[in-house]
Amino acid sequence: MDLPPEKTRAKDHTPETTTDPARAAALFEQSATIMARLRAPGGCPWDREQSFDSIRKYTLEEVYEVFDAIERRDFNHLAEELGDLLLQVLFYAEMAANEGLFSVSDVLEGLNRKLIRRHPHVFGDEASRAAGNKADVDIDAAGSAAGVLRNWEEIKAAEKPAGAPQSQGVATGGEGNQPASRLDGVLRSMPALAEASKLGAKAQKSGFDWPSWRELLPKVAEETAELAAEAEAGDPRVEAELGDLLFTVVNLGRHLGVDGEMALRNCNLRFRRRFSEMERMAPRPLEELSPSELEALWEQAKKKLADVEKRDLGGRGPGHPARNPSKARS
Repeated sequence: MDLPPEKTRAKDHTPETTTDPARAAALFEQSATIMARLRAPGGCPWDREQSFDSIRKYTLEEVYEVFDAIERRDFNHLAEELGDLLLQVLFYAEMAANEGLFSVSDVLEGLNRKLIRRHPHVFGDEASRAAGNKADVDIDAAGSAAGVLRNWEEIKAAEKPAGAPQSQGVATGGEGNQPASRLDGVLRSMPALAEASKLGAKAQKSGFDWPSWRELLPKVAEETAELAAEAEAGDPRVEAELGDLLFTVVNLGRHLGVDGEMALRNCNLRFRRRFSEMERMAPRPLEELSPSELEALWEQAKKKLADVEKRDLGGRGPGHPARNPSKARS
């Protein structure tokens, strides 16, 4: 199989500023052909032995590696990691084709129809409806990101037949084919902080929410006091109380436009940096220092790293919280 010469990312190389569809199509065809060959008789024994369950852990790893490359602004590495993530899509699609379920062509067709269906302000109302749009949206209102998001949600809601059961989340009981709860669409497989934020956002659409972040501050204090009382009493319900506090704090972040998952990741990064700096500055192993000496080292590390952390917060690198997570589309 002939491969195109490998491109180098030299400093004088001018990268593409828009996708070349013809080149991308040819390369994608080549990728699909390679994957089919690997899974075919006489292909790679390891690839042929894999199943949906055996490779799903690698999918999660690849997602986090993409995430890491973005945070570090390592765009050369990001291109490679996106390729690894695309490999997962090709792998699942080829396994599904082997079982007669669907193929990568079905994946692409579904994606293309969805993109056209949910963007009538770009492709036109006629094309959007031909792709399956059943919602009546105001295309003129799509002149802003808020208008686009509003149309997106209306079109998405109209895609499911009336009374179609929800199956992504947790079944909580319901009558006949009626959805048990609007929260059932929130995946239980999400990271807990992201799930909490999503649940709060879904409940908000029913009017069940705090009016603003200010009303959440007393609730945080209330949950903290309840946690302290249970901890002092040695009550086994302390786990539930800690969960209540975390859920409240995540929803405080949602009202402030701060993603809880990102906020904690960035906090973890600051802790890593500061603790590593403590280790470098310590006159002897940390475990040999007194609590007051450790606290003094911590404060020194904070001061030394203040400019780095300030720079992170001022840009889009690690340490910068993601704003308006509720406006993400899916």
